[in-house]
Amino acid sequence: MSTAAVQFERLFAEKGGFDEDVWFRFLESLEKGDIRVVEQDAGGTWQVNAWVKQAILSGFKRGGLSEWSWPAEGFFDRPAFPPRHFCAEEGVRMVPGGSSVRRGAYVASGVVIMPPSYVNVGAFVDEGTMVDSHVLVGSCAHIGKAVHLSAGVQIGGVLEPPQASPVIVEDAAFIGGMCGIFEGIIVRKRAVLAPGVIITKGTRIFDLVHGRELFGEVPENAVVVPGARPAHGEFAERGGISLSAPCIVKYRDDKTEGAVALESALRG
Repeated sequence: MSTAAVQFERLFAEKGGFDEDVWFRFLESLEKGDIRVVEQDAGGTWQVNAWVKQAILSGFKRGGLSEWSWPAEGFFDRPAFPPRHFCAEEGVRMVPGGSSVRRGAYVASGVVIMPPSYVNVGAFVDEGTMVDSHVLVGSCAHIGKAVHLSAGVQIGGVLEPPQASPVIVEDAAFIGGMCGIFEGIIVRKRAVLAPGVIITKGTRIFDLVHGRELFGEVPENAVVVPGARPAHGEFAERGGISLSAPCIVKYRDDKTEGAVALESALRG
């Protein structure tokens, strides 16, 4: 944990909130990556900093609405959460056309945000990631380096309960179009989700390679495609009802690399 994080955590524990000046310094620390909602420990396990989520929630408790001019008049939101403005020196390529990043979100140099997309407060988007059109990066979600979030991807946010883990997408994962990842799912490094895969905490993931069922986590290098399995019960059988069943059909190989190769010219 950074020095800034320790100081802000102590201050929040003492006062249960921040005055206006400290609040905006807190948002700046989130935007610099000095404070994070989730961090990996020495063993590689993700740990939730619940106090950060509690601090973000405290901003909503102030209530009220303020008008924001971005990029035109007529936007209203909580006074504690204005939209972010980037400058060229930050190295973020935010293409015009209706996208927005809320204050308190970390967006690293080399990230590309295509319109219209939205990155919510507390989110962490690391270097070289592509946020394609119609993508939502929800509150407190963690997106690693060189991740590709294809058009229409929905990354669920989580502010409450504070101890709940947010969605984590690790480095170099490729998330296909119209995928949905919700409720604290972890997508490990270099995993590939084919278009249309939906995963929540209760979703069974069937690993056809190793003959096992998984919950809550997509393994490193796994290639996941949409699948289906029969629903149980007389009514379901009579109606031919099936349930969604994401399937790991293989782990990344040379053919996969060619299919998901990232073009460096698009980034930076």
